[in-house]
Amino acid sequence: MPAADKSAERHLIATLQSKPEHRAQVQELLLQLVEPVRGESGCLYYNIFQQAEDPDAVLVVAGWLNYEAAAAHPTHPSVPGVIELIMPLLTSPIPITRLPTRRLSGNPA
Repeated sequence: MPAADKSAERHLIATLQSKPEHRAQVQELLLQLVEPVRGESGCLYYNIFQQAEDPDAVLVVAGWLNYEAAAAHPTHPSVPGVIELIMPLLTSPIPITRLPTRRLSGNPA
């Protein structure tokens, strides 16, 4: 089987800063997305991390097979409703960092 074209991959980091009183609710809503998003066509990985030095900050780290898969993600049926619920619980809009990278390592077996 030929190797996948890793140069087409897209890797994103979204940083969500919850209001302290809504931290648990934001995390719960994000965790509801994990399995549906991982099932999206072209999803390589989708992980959620809580920052150790700021428990109100959550990072969503995602990898997509290509631009088209990453661009389709916000319209996946599970995403818009959760984002609508989360936005009022945050201190600011969600910045998304698009990593201009080319993955050199393969996926773990």
